[in-house]
Amino acid sequence: MAKTNSRDRMKNEINAGSMADIAFLLLIFFLVTTTIAEDKGVLVKLPPWSEDEPDITKLKKRNVYSVLVNADNQLLVRGDLAQLDDLRENAKTFIMNPQRAEDMAEAPNKAIISLKNDRGTEYGTYLEVYNELKAAYRELRDEYAEKKYGKLYEYCSKEERAEIRSAIPLIISEAEPTNFGDEG
Repeated sequence: MAKTNSRDRMKNEINAGSMADIAFLLLIFFLVTTTIAEDKGVLVKLPPWSEDEPDITKLKKRNVYSVLVNADNQLLVRGDLAQLDDLRENAKTFIMNPQRAEDMAEAPNKAIISLKNDRGTEYGTYLEVYNELKAAYRELRDEYAEKKYGKLYEYCSKEERAEIRSAIPLIISEAEPTNFGDEG
């Protein structure tokens, strides 16, 4: 049996002196190169700023579709309790008013959807309601484009889209949220 000395044993070891430096450099590299996804929120194009007070005397109650989301995440549509599943179809019916009912919008370009929340409303519920209202307009524009041009709204030309938007403008008015439980 051959005798091993301490010098032979040292040759079998790995020098780990610079491992901490390498780990630190890798950590910095991944921190610098990683992008963190940001929550963008709801993209809404705001109207231009005006110093003039809005003229509310021209507004007829029949043209306003008021949607209130209370602190318990319940929907009150025009004062009546409603379900989220029915909101899109009811909004489409209100905007287009196919039966020419006296309590619905006079015309699609005069229809206003008023959305108001309670400060206690959950953000997810607010987004669901907002998405349903926007989906109602999207479907109405698609139906209009199909009837007039034989294609969906997204495939229409710029001029065709402008004409569709003027016939069915997206008008969602958001009121200042009320304090917890103070809806009304």
